[in-house]
Amino acid sequence: MALKVPSNLESEIDAMIARYPVKRSASVMLLHAVQDHFGYVSQEAIEWIAAKLELQPINILELVTFYPMFRQERAGRHQLKICRTLSCALGGSHKLRDFLCEKLGLARDAHGPATTEDGKFTIEFVECLASCGTPPVMMCNQETHENVTPEKAERILEGCK
Repeated sequence: MALKVPSNLESEIDAMIARYPVKRSASVMLLHAVQDHFGYVSQEAIEWIAAKLELQPINILELVTFYPMFRQERAGRHQLKICRTLSCALGGSHKLRDFLCEKLGLARDAHGPATTEDGKFTIEFVECLASCGTPPVMMCNQETHENVTPEKAERILEGCK
């Protein structure tokens, strides 16, 4: 199945490619653009980007699987990212994740991002959210929350309704 890319997105992508002296250099930017539009990077998108850049699909897939900001599956409308680096782990990020998983009906032992059946929430551990002095730190979409207790996490979830 071929990826159906809207003409405005394709024009934007063509303009991105034109800014680079070597097409391949636009790979990450194209991945961001496609993910921003579709919500994730599908196999069809990988093949489309590869063809656009005159590369093999494996050249794009290796970027998608290396960089944690790219998704190969649709994410929930509200993305909950919990820092798991040392200061946040010591500050309770694992307990926070367990609490949120239980609250949302997700398996606590799931590896990688987990999305609720209704597609409303995706929860995942991420590396440093750059607020090591205020653990545990969590992002809900683009908003950063510090010193997140279970009570504060509940208020954040309520704000998503």
